[in-house]
Amino acid sequence: MRTHDERLETAREILDGLSVGDALGEALSYQHHRARDIADFSMFRPGTVPYTDDTEMALAIFETLTIIRGIDEDAVAWAYSSRYRRTPDRGYGKMARRILDSLCTGSPWREVSMNAFGGGSFGNGAAMRVAPLGGYFADDLNIVPEAAARSARVTHFHPEGIAGAIAVAVATAVAFASRQQSATDACHAIWDAVLDFTPESKVRTRISRARQMLQATSAEVAHEVGNGTEISAWDTVPFCIWSACRNLHDFREAFLSTVEVGGDCDTNCAIVGGIVAGYVGSAEIPEDWIRAREPLQLNR
Repeated sequence: MRTHDERLETAREILDGLSVGDALGEALSYQHHRARDIADFSMFRPGTVPYTDDTEMALAIFETLTIIRGIDEDAVAWAYSSRYRRTPDRGYGKMARRILDSLCTGSPWREVSMNAFGGGSFGNGAAMRVAPLGGYFADDLNIVPEAAARSARVTHFHPEGIAGAIAVAVATAVAFASRQQSATDACHAIWDAVLDFTPESKVRTRISRARQMLQATSAEVAHEVGNGTEISAWDTVPFCIWSACRNLHDFREAFLSTVEVGGDCDTNCAIVGGIVAGYVGSAEIPEDWIRAREPLQLNR
């Protein structure tokens, strides 16, 4: 069993992958179709490509893991709202702002989250931030689904939103646990585990469909299962897991083939970046990409 510090080191590597994907995905979002031609981030001054709410909320999860060595809804609700209060201009969606504003004024997270959209949010927000949690608990996969569900419920009470978070957390955990295996074997393990642990849902149904498209192109898969345009968990997570597995050994290609299909570019690339970093480590993220990304505001 790994120590707390070893687990945090893994979570930190994955946070690098998530945040680079997020920041650079957002930077290219309006020219995603030209990503391969313009993705030269060496021209940017260091630290000038800002990250979005995807990373800000992932930092809250990392902060919670650092302090309590686990995930508790009350603790993570405090972390989400605390970071939001300090830096609210990270591109949060309208409902996310409404939820976090309520948390900041002391409203109970369960009441606020359950009432969002009249039954809880099924958006991709819980999935976009969860990868560091998967890395932290990677040596005990049975813990991952419930920990991911706790991290999700505070803002995404709908079963689909929770399913998306579970799928991404499990994929990241297995990616890290499979580092000593070939990328092909690791991908088989990821697909198997994600389908085993993700509860019955639209998310799982589309993940199953994506697995059947291993020989398809990114554009074909995005057309079939979604690319995040709808901002829902089921419209986002299946393609992201497919894209991460397609290029699990190559962070650069994983990013480019994800961003070029468009959709919710920053969130898609955050999810894919976290999963792939789980397998290859932060050393395989292009140095100029990390250098361009805004420095992470870590409270540790």
